[in-house]
Amino acid sequence: MPSRKLTFTGHDGAQLAARLDLPEGPHLATALFAHCFTCSKDIPAARRISGRLAAMGIAVLRFDFTGLGHSEGEFANTSFTSNVDDIVAAAAHLKSEGFAPSLLVGHSLGGAAVLRAAGAIASAKAVVTIGAPSDPGHVTHNFADALPRIKADGKAPVMLGGRPVMIGQGFVEDVSAAALTPAIGALNRALLVLHAPRDETVGIENATAIFAAAKHPKSFVTLDNADHLITRPADAEYVADVIAAWAGRYLDLRAPAPPIGAPEGVTRVSEADANGFLQDVTSGNAHHALADEPVAYGGTNKGMSPYQFLAAGLGACTSMTVRMYARRKGWPLSHISVDVTHDRMHAQDAGTPNERIDRFTRVITLAGDLSDDQHKRLVEIADKCPVHKTLEAGAKVKTVLRVAENEAAPAPQDA
Repeated sequence: MPSRKLTFTGHDGAQLAARLDLPEGPHLATALFAHCFTCSKDIPAARRISGRLAAMGIAVLRFDFTGLGHSEGEFANTSFTSNVDDIVAAAAHLKSEGFAPSLLVGHSLGGAAVLRAAGAIASAKAVVTIGAPSDPGHVTHNFADALPRIKADGKAPVMLGGRPVMIGQGFVEDVSAAALTPAIGALNRALLVLHAPRDETVGIENATAIFAAAKHPKSFVTLDNADHLITRPADAEYVADVIAAWAGRYLDLRAPAPPIGAPEGVTRVSEADANGFLQDVTSGNAHHALADEPVAYGGTNKGMSPYQFLAAGLGACTSMTVRMYARRKGWPLSHISVDVTHDRMHAQDAGTPNERIDRFTRVITLAGDLSDDQHKRLVEIADKCPVHKTLEAGAKVKTVLRVAENEAAPAPQDA
């Protein structure tokens, strides 16, 4: 996944650090990701969700709010309103770069912020919240014991996520006064609310309040037993899959189709999990699938195996070829199904008993009022499918090495 570091000017002139995760295939849409309270753009959930969306053709900008991560400025001088202004500034920068965001995604307090910011981002067509509070003031319960000191001194350090964070009185007052209900009611964008019922940081009642305040189109998807920070890789992958599938109803995620006879483009396979075998597979026309291995072979069984993809190619080509011929002839073929199995066998008949060859067994089921001669002819036609011919004739594979630029992965954070 290509990723670009960039900076843009935040609400108060500070330079904010950002990363733009780009699709390796066609660029179908752009999303803006707002991280959780006192987190950063590089927390595991943000990186995983952004990476998975990029693999599906959606570029994602994730950035550090003022005073956090690698961004300039003093967090103690920020507020909920300034966070909203930073999101608007990020959207404006994306637009100036030709990446106007059509999708806004916010995690925790970032979710509340994108709900408020959406009205100021004309290009936004859809909004997603992940574990977001319905009342921004909800975050103060994380440091309730420090509120008297913050009020008395104007600011005070509090421990959040195992590290000290300076919280100012301006932030407390602003976040406590922020009312989201009017902004949610006037959102005028498709809304997806993602929340875990067992979220101990932001209770599920917040999702209920956001959903109730919003007008249609709106959707709610439970994250079951995920934690608030979406730390488990499987939960982050699920969130990304749901967002991409849902967004497809409201964003145009179709790549331009190539003209008839033109090459179909690149089929790109990109590793999704370096600890297993999960792969993102994207075609030149931006169709997305997952490849994997069974659990018994060290995989996670989240997609078809490579040989299953090969068998699927043979089966699909067979069915299409038979349909094309029957349609041209006007024959009453009502349905086709093709079962393909693969195994390796000793090449005894070829006189090389120590070698093994691949064998695909294909069972073609044809439905319709067809004669015996028509059945026979359609089976003959099945053998003429291009993939069948390629498998029988063999193919040559040319390999070209491309060395990726080395870039250290950002250190994971816990909050």
